[in-house]
Amino acid sequence: MTEQTILQKLEILADAAKYDASCASSGTAKRDSRSGKGVGSTEGMGICHAYAPDGRCISLLKVLLTNHCIFDCHYCINRKSSNVRRARFSPQEVVDLTLNFYRRNYIEGLFLSSGIIKSSNHTMEQLVEVARLLREEHDFRGYIHLKTIPDADPELVHQAGLYADRVSINVELPTDAGLTRLAPDKDARQIEGAMGGVKLAISQARDEKKRFRHAPRFAPAGQSTQMIVGADSATDADIVGKASRLYDSYRLRRVYYSAFSPIPDASAVLPLKRPPLIREHRLYQSDWLMRFYGFAPREVMQATEDDGNLPLDIDPKLAWALKFREQFPLDVNRASREQLLRVPGLGVHAVDRILASRRHRNLRLEDVGKLTVSIGKVRPFICAADWRPTGLTDKVDLRRLLAPKAEQLELFAA
Repeated sequence: MTEQTILQKLEILADAAKYDASCASSGTAKRDSRSGKGVGSTEGMGICHAYAPDGRCISLLKVLLTNHCIFDCHYCINRKSSNVRRARFSPQEVVDLTLNFYRRNYIEGLFLSSGIIKSSNHTMEQLVEVARLLREEHDFRGYIHLKTIPDADPELVHQAGLYADRVSINVELPTDAGLTRLAPDKDARQIEGAMGGVKLAISQARDEKKRFRHAPRFAPAGQSTQMIVGADSATDADIVGKASRLYDSYRLRRVYYSAFSPIPDASAVLPLKRPPLIREHRLYQSDWLMRFYGFAPREVMQATEDDGNLPLDIDPKLAWALKFREQFPLDVNRASREQLLRVPGLGVHAVDRILASRRHRNLRLEDVGKLTVSIGKVRPFICAADWRPTGLTDKVDLRRLLAPKAEQLELFAA
C-alpha cells in the first residue's frame, strides 16, 4: 500500500472525526518515556489539536478507524445513506500513524472513534486492538481516548478501559424523543446502561488500586460524552437538565456540546442552518457554573429566557444576576466564597485572591480591580470600603450596559 493511499485515508478520516468534540485529555495519570522506557508521553507540547479544560494545549491524532457505517443517523455525515468518500484503516495502520506522528513531535496521543462496520462487536474489537498494539507491542505511554460503542459486548468495553486513559460514549441528543426521531438505530437506555457499566468499572479499579499496588488501571481519566446542539427542538434548559443528570448519575469528567453543522445531502428532518456558535459557548459557560461555581441546575435554568434558551448577548451568570438583583450588591470584605462566586465578572481565582487579600486589610474598589480583569462588569454587583453602587444595580438598562458589543459577538461567531 503506497504512502499516498495512506495520506488519502488520513485526509478523509481525520476530516470525518472533526464532528466529535469530546477529545480533551486532562485528568490522566502522568506517564512518560524520559526514563528510557517505552514510547510517548501524556505531557509536553506539540501541534495543538485540542484544549484541556485547564487551558493546556493538547496535541492528538484525532481520526476515525472508518467512516463506513451500518447505522443511518440523520445528523451524521457518515450515515450509511450519505454520499461521502469512504475509507478504512486497519488497526496496524492507525498504530503506525500514531507512532510516526509522535516521533515527529506532532502529537501527544490518539483520539480514536469509528463508524459501525459489520457489527458493533466487530468494530469494538478493532478499536481495542489498536490500543492493545500500542500499549503491549510498543509500550506507548502517550494518551489514548477511545470512543466506545454502547451495544458492544461489555467485556470489549472493559478491555478498552484497560488500555485507554479515557473512554467516552456519546448520548448524541438531549432528549429520548430526539434520539428516537434522528437516530432510530440507537437506544437511550442502552447508551446509559453502557455508561453505568463504565462508571462501575472505574470505581472498582480505584478501590482495587488502594488495596493492591499493581492492580490494573481502568480509564484513569474517566469517561465523557457529547450532545449535539440545535439538531432537534431541545432547549438549553433540556440540555442543562440532561447534562446535570449525567454528571450526577455517571460521574462524568466532561459533557461536551457540539453545535449542529449542516451536512451534504442532509435529511429533510434536519434544520437548514446551524445554530449560532455562541449558543454552544453559552452552554459551556453554564456547564462551568454547575461544575465550579456551585450553581444548581435549576439556578442555571432560571437564567434562560421565556423560550427555555440561554440569552446569547450575555453570559449565564450575568443573566442570573440580573434576574436576582435583590441579592446584590455584595460586600467583598464580608461576603462568603459561595456568594462571591455569584458575582458577574469574578472567576474562581479572583474570588480566592479576594478572600486571601481581605484577611490583611479592607479592600477598596481599586484593590478588587487589581484582582480581576473585569472590574467594569463587577462594579454594579459589589460594595467595597470606598464603593457602593447606589441605584446602579437597579438600572433598567444594566443589561445593555454590560452586554458585549455586537461586533464582539460577530467576531466570536466568525
